[in-house]
Amino acid sequence: MRILLVANTLPPRDLSGAGEQVLQLAAGLRRAGHEVEVLGRGRGGAFGPKVLFALTIVPAAWRVLRRFRPHVVQVHESDAALVALLVVALRRFLRPRPRLVALLQVSYREEMRAVRPLRHGDRVLGRPGWVEKRFVLTKAPVQVVLGRLTARLSEIVFAPSRRTAGEIEKDYRVAEVRVLPNVTGGLPPPPETSASEGDGPEPGYLLYIGRLRIRKGVEVLLEAVDEVRCDHPGVRLLIAGDGEQMAALRRKVARLGAGEQVRFLGRCDAARVRRLMAAARCLVVPSIYEGMPLVILEAMACAVPVLASRVSGIPEVVIDGETGWLVPPEDPSQLAAALRVVLDDGEEAARRGDAGRRRLEREFTPRAAAEIWIREVLEQGNGKCRRNHAPEMS
Repeated sequence: MRILLVANTLPPRDLSGAGEQVLQLAAGLRRAGHEVEVLGRGRGGAFGPKVLFALTIVPAAWRVLRRFRPHVVQVHESDAALVALLVVALRRFLRPRPRLVALLQVSYREEMRAVRPLRHGDRVLGRPGWVEKRFVLTKAPVQVVLGRLTARLSEIVFAPSRRTAGEIEKDYRVAEVRVLPNVTGGLPPPPETSASEGDGPEPGYLLYIGRLRIRKGVEVLLEAVDEVRCDHPGVRLLIAGDGEQMAALRRKVARLGAGEQVRFLGRCDAARVRRLMAAARCLVVPSIYEGMPLVILEAMACAVPVLASRVSGIPEVVIDGETGWLVPPEDPSQLAAALRVVLDDGEEAARRGDAGRRRLEREFTPRAAAEIWIREVLEQGNGKCRRNHAPEMS
């Protein structure tokens, strides 16, 4: 088959787990013998700023449709809704008639609901800033409309977890959303230098990697570290990432007096992330909402155990007691209790990290994703597919 994948955020231009999923799926499909093109921003693709991708990708998509003549077009997220509309509008004139597939990482309705104060009992642990409130008022409603349009136009809709699939079915009012788990390309190469060279404390620190926004729950993690440092004064937390909550988080660290325990590293490239992973005791993912975080798979690839909130698709990846720890969201005391176990028992942490790597190698690889994708697209489909003609393989 000839397969066209359309996505807004693609590495190396964007440090995006969603974009990485597209590239890894493309790699798996190519290894299975299919011809794959990936269309994004830059030369031959969309032009101008990222925010205009939904519009500027349409001419590029039309050129590729005529030249490449794909059997399947997969649009990624709501940013490619107008490409989906283009495929449906012109399908009768295209040979072969391409099948339309969508890969949606999250429900934007759930994203909107996750922009709220973080609370534990009567305590407010953190509040969203103006940038995120503006997202709820302006960008998010548009993304909901485009996401719903994409899902309804597509013959097959994929989501990265069963939980996310259910959210999309409910929020976008579509049936039979299929699960295509996020994957990673395998074990990273050994780091050329140790993580401690220029990056902070000696190996054994706690590590957070990700965008600094309210739904990521970093405020909860800071409260938990504040509890832990009373009996573990040597605890260290490295925070790799940037985002809307950076200034508020820095102020929170100052109020807690935890400046010696917490270090902000800002945005890190892939090489530095690999070095940080290599020397971490544990990756902490304290989110209140996610799809399926790719950073968890990257930690598993490095045999780093994961301590995460029991939300969204995370329990479908992290097995509590086997490959990591799961705790309730927005609960600093429960998170602190798990952090103490991580810090007190290095052998158990290493055991869970090794188990995570073995699970990754069995279930979350480009080959595994390609096998699922091919089976769903070619063999099963869904109700919409059975009402349409199969693609002409010419």
